[in-house]
Order: sequence, then structure tokens, then C-alpha cells
Amino acid sequence: MFSNYLIGLREGLEASLVVCILIAYLVKTGRTDALKPIWIGIGVAVALALGFGCALEFGSQELTFKAQEALGGSLSIIAVCLVTWMVFWMRRTARHLKSELHGKLDAALQMGTGALVATAFLAVGREGLETSLFVWTSVHAASDGTPRPVIGAGLGIATAVALGWLFYRGALKINLAKFFTWTGGMLVVVAAGVLAYGFHDLQEAGWLPGLTNRAFDISGAIPPDSWYGTLLKGVFNFQPDPTVLQVTVWLLYLIPTLALFLAPVGFASGKGKVKVPDEQGSQPSKASQS
Repeated sequence: MFSNYLIGLREGLEASLVVCILIAYLVKTGRTDALKPIWIGIGVAVALALGFGCALEFGSQELTFKAQEALGGSLSIIAVCLVTWMVFWMRRTARHLKSELHGKLDAALQMGTGALVATAFLAVGREGLETSLFVWTSVHAASDGTPRPVIGAGLGIATAVALGWLFYRGALKINLAKFFTWTGGMLVVVAAGVLAYGFHDLQEAGWLPGLTNRAFDISGAIPPDSWYGTLLKGVFNFQPDPTVLQVTVWLLYLIPTLALFLAPVGFASGKGKVKVPDEQGSQPSKASQS
């Protein structure tokens, strides 16, 4: 549940920041007539993400067991690739996000209503599709029929919306560089578990060998149905009896990815704070203009 709360919080906060920056810019520049197309684009993006999640869930129920495992394993790998790209992209562009969005919005304003709808749709839709895919793979990995992954993601998105509203009202400032670094590092760990479980699914489907070749088995020390076994599985997709391939994939992904992610990228101490201007025209912080 925590891992899905984290993905919901991160993706939701990205989308919330995008929305409040776009809306604050339009309000400040007196272009409130352009707010309706922005909201239409946002609504279409949310509907697409929900439809994508439903299609994955109900479409997969018609498949055979091996086909479900093959689909789940393949989508898990795709989800890990998207999340990995997302955490690196956001860490690199967090402090430039505002100016980048302003440039795109200025161009869209000149092109008309359709361009405004497309700008909002593309800005929010990517996060929505990534969230749907990652949550679905987590639900598939849980395989216990509980709604905890969906509840966790929903709570994370709700928290992100609340934070976005506080940003817009000018009531909250946060060091985005540090926030996305810490949550990104945790997501890399979560993604490593999703990737390992994805390869296990492909082994279950018969696409990869070594299903019976266990690296170790500590089910006696950490029973899967115990509270701590459930906690480890829910947060890290931990499995007490992984295959050799799972452990190998987990290590080959986690160690280099985390090392690259935590390497310095030029963020100086104190930079990355963003205060989104409100409709009264309060000025953004100096760091957000850099």
C-alpha cells in the first residue's frame, strides 16, 4: 500500500504542480477565458487514465493463466522503464518546470483553443497513464484480491491534490529538488521489486527458464502470510523464495540505477524551492525563476 501511495503522491504532485502553474499563469496574465480549455484537457487526461486502468483490469480477466502472467510480466517491465525515466526526468527538470510550462502555454495561446486543450492533456495525461500502469502491476503482483494498492494510490493522489491547492494559494513552499530526490530514491527501490516480480511472471508464463531454481528460501523466518511478510511484499514486492533470475535482475537494476540517481546533478544547496503565484499576483521565489 505504501509503494502505491508513493507513486500516487509523486505522479499526482507532478500533475498538480503542472495544473496550478498553468492556471496561475493564465489568471495573472488576465487570460481567464483560456481556463475552460485547460480544464477540458485535464478532464480528458483523467478519463483516459481511468479508462486505461479499467481496460487493463477487465481485459486481463479474459486471458488464460499463462497469458495473464505474460501480460503482467511484460507490463511490469514497461512500468519500471517509465517510472525510472520519470524520476530521472523530474529530478533534472524540477527547477525549470515553471519556465518550460510558461513557454508551452504562450505558444498554445497563440494557436487557439485546441492547442490549450492539448497542452493540458499532454501535461497531465502522461502522469495519469504511468500511475494506472504502475498501480495495475502492483495489484497484479499482490494477487490477494485486496483493494489496498488502489486505496494507497488514491490516498497519494488526494494528498498531492491538497498540496497542489496549497501551492496555488501561496500557503506552502517546499524544496522540490530534495522532495523528488528522496521520493525518487524510494521509488527506484520499489521499482526493483516490481521488475523482479515481472521476471517471475515471465517465468510462470514459460517465457523464461529457471522457475524452480531458487536463490534461497526463508519462508520459515518470514512467512508470506505474516504481518511483516505482508508489509515487505506490499512495500518492496519482497518474496521469501525468489528465483536466481529474480535476485540477479533485482541487483543489476537497483545498484547502478540508485547510484546514478543519487549522483550530484548540479542542484546547489537551497535551490529548487518553488512558490506558485496566486491569483493576486504574488511573485514567485527567485529560485523558481532560475
